[in-house]
Amino acid sequence: MSNNLNMHNSIAKLLDGVAVEWKPLGEVIKSLKTGLNPRNNFKLNTSDAMNFYITVREIQNGKIVFLDKTDKINNQALELINNRSNLEAGDILFSGTGTVGKTAVIDEKPKNWNIKEGVYVIKPVQEIVVSKYLSHLFNSKYIVNEYSKKIVGSPVISLPMSELKKIQIPIPPLHIQTEITRILDIFTELTAELTAELTAELTARKKQYNYYRDQLLTFKEDEVEWKALGEVANYSNTRISFDKLNEKNYVGVDNLLQNRAGKTDSNHVPKEGSFTEYLTNDILIGNIRPYLKKIWQADSSGGTNGDVLVIRLKNNLLTYRYLYHILANDNFFEYNMQHSKGAKMPRGNKEAILKYRLPIPSLEEQDRIVKILDKFDVLTNSITEGLPREIELRQKQYEYYRNLLLNFPKVEDK
Repeated sequence: MSNNLNMHNSIAKLLDGVAVEWKPLGEVIKSLKTGLNPRNNFKLNTSDAMNFYITVREIQNGKIVFLDKTDKINNQALELINNRSNLEAGDILFSGTGTVGKTAVIDEKPKNWNIKEGVYVIKPVQEIVVSKYLSHLFNSKYIVNEYSKKIVGSPVISLPMSELKKIQIPIPPLHIQTEITRILDIFTELTAELTAELTAELTARKKQYNYYRDQLLTFKEDEVEWKALGEVANYSNTRISFDKLNEKNYVGVDNLLQNRAGKTDSNHVPKEGSFTEYLTNDILIGNIRPYLKKIWQADSSGGTNGDVLVIRLKNNLLTYRYLYHILANDNFFEYNMQHSKGAKMPRGNKEAILKYRLPIPSLEEQDRIVKILDKFDVLTNSITEGLPREIELRQKQYEYYRNLLLNFPKVEDK
């Protein structure tokens, strides 16, 4: 308690009487550009590819993270992109498409990588705004709320660069920006360390969970009855009007979370039309890029679009929760990928999905399996219990102080 009080007092003292100007982002940066699209300019992962091609997925926790699946490009392609974006130390990368708002500051001029279209490069005027200060600011509550209003597109959303330039930015003196950055960098580092420890433990628990799930849901062919999914369930064919939807009950593929982690609130609620209705206990599955394993069992009613499948039981051979565990299993997602359509943005084959074969043990056995798996599910996937809750609390502590440090009063135009 005393540490929190001291931190509050330090922040209050730091910001006391600070003069702050508000300017559009476009007035405090040299340029705002994006990368190039490989489909129009060059091929990825060729035999002579030695350089990396950064997409939204490589921007993680304020850093550029090279992954096993990071695309590679050759020298000719790299030179082509360099001529477009010309990345330098101090530039800020901003994800403008898909998961909008992820940021990273470039520490030194890149030698063997550049960015894809949809990743923006922002070049601040260093005499006016500190790069890391601006990066932290992009993730503050006020700025996120501002640019969220300007997001367009569905199902893949984006923030137009012209709209991003209009966002009003608070500009305190440079020494205040530097001190704010120093404090938030410390919180970022501590949060990252704690999260890494908890994530390692969570990964171990998930492996254990996956093992038991596979064991419990594996049956011999003659051990139980088997049926196609379409024999026990169908897709929702009811509709719901846009005026009954809000950020809580509208579920798009973007706010379904990867790896069976449920959903989050939507930041892009439709303003017209009718949508696929889901009811309590229906199972929602993201139908774009099935390998992301986006699945959620509804705890309320609401609506979704055509990129999310809504599966509803039509008889009493299965319980909803047992069906959820069957469809959350890796076997289902592997089957879904095998029958998906499209290479760059694969979609699940709705007809093939209904042919997926399910084991149908007795209802008593289903309940036994569900009770065991739900215990693991709470520990690994719930946002209110278990290790994910601990990770979330660490992140929220950082977010709290970030918003406190970046909460400058704005003088409205008269």
